[in-house]
Amino acid sequence: MNEIPTLLLALLAGVALGALFFGGLWLTVRKGLSSQRLVLWFLGGLLLRMGIALVGFYVVADGHWERLLACLSGFILARIAVTRLTRTPPTHQPDSVLETTRAP
Repeated sequence: MNEIPTLLLALLAGVALGALFFGGLWLTVRKGLSSQRLVLWFLGGLLLRMGIALVGFYVVADGHWERLLACLSGFILARIAVTRLTRTPPTHQPDSVLETTRAP
């Protein structure tokens, strides 16, 4: 019974690590594509994000596979959330051939 609060904290830590990782990835892509130092942005961002995530997983797990699994679950939940929050709206495409040939 004492393990449930610990696992919930590990899950929340995983969500925080995932939000940092995938939010940082989104920021890296946005800034990197408009920068003249593309390699520096992508390589630096990768090393920073990966380092934070790995150290975070190591600290949260503390040698317990259950905590590691809970943290990984939170990480995946954060990936889903960040992917949905940063999605760009689709551009309008005609529904049919008639719409493209119809005069205004």
